[in-house]
Amino acid sequence: MARTSNKNIQAKLVVLGDMGTGKTSLVLRFIKGQFNDYQESTIGAAFFTQVLSLNEATIKFDIWDTAGQERYHSLAPMYYRGAAAAIVVYDITTMDSFVRAKKWVQELQKQGNPNLIMFLAGNKVDLEKKREVEFEEGEQYAKENGLVFLETSAKTAQNEIQNYFKDMIQNVIKTRKKKLWHITKDKQ
Repeated sequence: MARTSNKNIQAKLVVLGDMGTGKTSLVLRFIKGQFNDYQESTIGAAFFTQVLSLNEATIKFDIWDTAGQERYHSLAPMYYRGAAAAIVVYDITTMDSFVRAKKWVQELQKQGNPNLIMFLAGNKVDLEKKREVEFEEGEQYAKENGLVFLETSAKTAQNEIQNYFKDMIQNVIKTRKKKLWHITKDKQ
């Protein structure tokens, strides 16, 4: 959920996907502008925060980067419960990760926040020669399911991950705008 006051929004963001898709790398690229060639696997989940200011508001994301290993799947609802936004990540070089991403989307559609804003991210476009999931396939699936879609590379920052997160913020603000302005007016 997103909490608002005086044009400040606090929103929970969850990052889901298969092991090795680059979830943590995407988050670290967003938060620190960095990429580590040897990122250790996340155990359970990792927590990050990021504050961004836009003209409309300042938003603080509480980011839950979930582990991709199957043994941690049962913990996922604890992290996506009450989330305002979710990013489902797959690796363009493995069809299995795309199939698994679709399962995450279905789970979020059934059990997640009904107002959840969902994004689908095809990661690792720097490995184009090893591609198994075509851009059009990811784009079509996203369109059919009402997801915002992007292909990117956490390694090279191709397709501006920062802009992807700004789009997410705009969507959260747009979704919450009536409530935001109502609360802001009441507090003045």
